Parts: sequence; structure tokens; C-alpha cells
Amino acid sequence: PGRCTAAFWEHLRCLCLQDFPCGLGSWNKSSFNARRSPRGGWTGLGEDPAGQEETSSPGEESPEVLVELLRDRHSPWALPPHGSPHDQLLREMAVMTPKLVRGSNVFQFFKSLRIVGKGVEEVDEGLLRLEQLEELILSANQISRITSANLPRTLKVLELCCNAVADLQDLCTQPPPELQHLGLGYNRLCGPSQDKYLTSDFWPNLVSLDLSFNNFTDLLGLVSQLSSLQKLRIVVLQGNPLALIPKLSVLDDIHIGPDERHQFHGLAKQPELARSEARVAVSIGEIKGVPDPRALQKLKAPSEAPVITYSYCVVYEF
Repeated sequence: PGRCTAAFWEHLRCLCLQDFPCGLGSWNKSSFNARRSPRGGWTGLGEDPAGQEETSSPGEESPEVLVELLRDRHSPWALPPHGSPHDQLLREMAVMTPKLVRGSNVFQFFKSLRIVGKGVEEVDEGLLRLEQLEELILSANQISRITSANLPRTLKVLELCCNAVADLQDLCTQPPPELQHLGLGYNRLCGPSQDKYLTSDFWPNLVSLDLSFNNFTDLLGLVSQLSSLQKLRIVVLQGNPLALIPKLSVLDDIHIGPDERHQFHGLAKQPELARSEARVAVSIGEIKGVPDPRALQKLKAPSEAPVITYSYCVVYEF
């Protein structure tokens, strides 16, 4: 419990790769054997060799029917809402070529792994078995430290949003060299102690970096470190306490021009402008999707049908 590998095995179990309609069983055994190629191999995904229909036993399902059971969102065997497109592809492979995804072979087919909200506390060395993994999503868990030696070297996307990461030292010991996106939003990172880990020495191929909603305060020092990331194109700093920095030119994608800066100069020093309350006038132009109360007025008084009344509550949050 709490280990990333344990969450992975649970994720694998939920995919049901060896159960109907996936895997090899009485529901497709004859048709699966019929798809052997003349050289003794297995035909590819979606191929339908001649003679397959003739060799199928009565009561067995065709591969096309089995795949349709996986793709139909109303089917009992449809992919759960939290599943990824890669999960769906893996399940369809378990229909068309079951032996390729049996046992340890399944590790070679994972290029993307999404483990969200599963209480993961530790990224353990078991992930190294996923030698083709390029995307790892571990959002909304309980990870406070992450050891980079336990991450596959093939990673290009690492998402750690909504965890408890407060120190990047272990992550930067042996970081994946080809990483292009690092998501650290909604964690507990503070500057300037963590700024030194956000340089090209650790992330030479980083294109996108999310540091939103942490506790970075030194914008100039942080930008100085990020400037070494030559390939960096996207940085998200929203939610960090950076708003009081002098000479700020852009805040949350909004440009602060010279006229606006002059107009509001010294605003915080004027006590007469300080207010603890505000009055807001709100007008509603149109509401859609709710029954019209006026329709109830057309009911005749002596009608014996039950009368349904509606009441509405509109809440504004400022």
C-alpha cells in the first residue's frame, strides 16, 4: 500500500486483460488459432485472414464483435471513465493478439501510465520494468519526495500535480534526460532553495514547466535560473505570491502598461479608499434549461392532477 507499483498492478487488474472479452478463452479460442500466419507468427491488429470464419466453432465470438464490446460506451465491458486511450488500445490488443500481452510481456506495451488519486506515497523501483514508458501521470496522490533513479529513462512527461512535494533534490539526482514536461503545480515548493534545481543541468530538454500554486516568491531569482533552459517555451507561475514585486510588467497574462502603473501609483497608501465591503448589481438576461414557472399558472383550479412547484436558488461567489 502506498507504493506506485502496487497501484500499477491494481490498474492492470482493472483492465481485465485476461478476462472476457479480452484474453484467450472459450469465447475465441478457435478463431484465435486460425489467425496464425504461414510462418507460425501471429497476424497484426485488425487483420482478418481468409478462412477464419470457417474455422470458428459455434458459440464463439469473432474478434470484431469482441472489440465492439470494448468500444461501446454502453457495454458492461467499456473502459472506465478514468481510463486513457492507451488503456483502450492495450485492451483491444488483448483481444486481437492475447499472447502478446500475457505475463511480463505487458510491460513492453505501456507508453503511458495514469495513476490519479490512488494514495500513492512512494515511487518505487518497480516502475523500471516499464522500459517504454514516456508519460507518467501521478496527480492527486500523497507523494512528498520522488527518487529519480526509480523513473524510466524514457520518460518525456512527468505530472506530479496536487501532491506534497517540498524538495526536488532527489528528483534531480538522475532525472530522465529526455523529459519535456514537468508538472509540479499545487505542491509545497518554496524558493529560493528550490530554484537551483530548475536549470538546464537537470532538464536540458524541458519545454513545459508548471509551478503554479506553490510558494515561490523571488520572481527575479527564479527567472534567472529558468533562463538556462534553452528549450523552455511554457512556464506557469499562477498562484505563487509574486504580485508585490516592483517593476512587474505582466501578471497572470495581463500586461501592465506605463499609464496604468502611473494611474494607480500610491493607491495602497490612501486610507480613504480602503473598504471592507462592496455593492454589486447583477442583472440576469436569460436562463435556459429550467421549467418556466408561468406554465403552472395555466392549470385549471379544479384539476385533480398533482401540482408540482419549483423553487430556484442562485448563488454568486465573489
